[in-house]
Order: sequence, then structure tokens, then C-alpha cells
Amino acid sequence: QVQLVESGGGLVQAGGSLRLSCAASGRTFSSYAMAWFRQGPGKEREFVGLIRRLVGTYYADSVKGRFTISRDNAKNTVYLQMNSLKPEDTAVYYCAARLNFCSDYECRSSGEYGYWGQGTQVTVSS
Repeated sequence: QVQLVESGGGLVQAGGSLRLSCAASGRTFSSYAMAWFRQGPGKEREFVGLIRRLVGTYYADSVKGRFTISRDNAKNTVYLQMNSLKPEDTAVYYCAARLNFCSDYECRSSGEYGYWGQGTQVTVSS
């Protein structure tokens, strides 16, 4: 079992940066692959990126080169650094955890994750 709490959202101008954090409870955080998803107004939840348990990250094309996911297993925390933000990045951002391996394709699906945070709002003004 793992519980996830996101923080760091807010209002930022286009071109700005934000860093989201996702703090996890439990002593087995390092065993989980961690992902970020987002859901914009009137849109379905979409995959943003993933950091695997041991090594490797994978991003949606829409954020590649602008967003970076990292993790600090000693702090049980995963981060989403968002640079060059655009108005279309406006959404509620969720972190999610998965214990078992999934391929890059499988990991894009929200149904692959058993644990979710409550979300944090990011609003990018033009």
C-alpha cells in the first residue's frame, strides 16, 4: 500500500516554470514505478511521463524536452519539473504508482496504476 500527496501547483505565466512534488507513504517507495498524468478542462486524463523503479524515464511527446521527472527514494518523493509552460498545460496533475513492470506503451494507460494522489491544479496564463 502506498498513499500519494501532490503539491506545488499554482498559477504561472506562459514560459514560466513550476516543480510539482508527490510525497509517498510507506517503506517500499523505491519498488514502485511512478508516473504523472494530467486532466485538463473537458479533457480525458492523459499520460505525462514515467520514472521507472530503477532507471529510465519516458515522456509524452507533448511534454518531451520541457518536463523532467526525477525521484528521491530517500525522501519517498517524485518530482515533475515543468519548464517553458504553455496555456495548454493547464490541468490537474496527478501522480500515480505501479508496483509491477509495464512496457512504455502499457504504462501510458491510467488503468495500469493502482495508487493515485488527489491532484494539484496547474494553471498557465497566456
